[in-house]
Amino acid sequence: MNADDFGLTSGVNRAIVELHAAGTLTSATLMARAAATDEAIDIAKATPSLGVGCHVVLVGGTPVSEGLETLVADRKFFPTLGAFLKNLYSGHIHTEEIERETRQQIASLLQRGLTLTHIDTHKHTHMFPRVLQPVLRAARSCGIREVRNPFEPAWSVNATPNAPFVRKTQVHVLRLLEARFRRIVAEEGFTTTAGALGVLATGTLDAQSIRSIAAALPKDDAVYELVTHPGYNDAELAQANTRLLASRDVEREALAALRDLPGLSLVSFAAVTCN
Repeated sequence: MNADDFGLTSGVNRAIVELHAAGTLTSATLMARAAATDEAIDIAKATPSLGVGCHVVLVGGTPVSEGLETLVADRKFFPTLGAFLKNLYSGHIHTEEIERETRQQIASLLQRGLTLTHIDTHKHTHMFPRVLQPVLRAARSCGIREVRNPFEPAWSVNATPNAPFVRKTQVHVLRLLEARFRRIVAEEGFTTTAGALGVLATGTLDAQSIRSIAAALPKDDAVYELVTHPGYNDAELAQANTRLLASRDVEREALAALRDLPGLSLVSFAAVTCN
């Protein structure tokens, strides 16, 4: 199970370390430049049992690299995924800048003494081939060969209760990119999981959703990643660039009860050979 946005706020960091101590959270992906990144790095160093990856940010926030021209507007990343994709597929964004910024984000964490288990991206931007290839090149240059599979399998989508129709449609459409994603990942020599669970439920992931998805898990040896966004909805979070506010409290409380689910073996990217 992985918690995204490690370093976003102190409340997010607190939720992650509490859930890990409770035995329900095995992994977190850390933002290289966010309000509470320094605190998150200190927590990660003091908690070696927590698997830590790099949460590569290419949308929203401030880059690590200097001199970017096409990936930014007014020295900030494009604020929304829609704006990012519009500029990417119009040819405005140079993929060299994606590779350079990704490398710098990963390197900045490695230089602080962290051992990184894998990478993923904020808002799953690496599901798009024009982003995936430069991101993987950057990760490989830093010695990382594990990446999130951001696509949710159909059985998990179908098991997710109360999902908004629009988001469900988006998840189904985006799954058309999965075959190419797997091909590129294999060609670049990376490993990944069988899929990501909870993507459809982002913003609505509660105890009912977790139990429903867990009950639908196939009876095989495949490894899946449960993607989560726990935190504390406080004043600092309200100032952060995130649409997930009240839902972070709901996810934190739901994940605290995960230990009660039978038959689950919780591991991190550091302890598993992915599919």
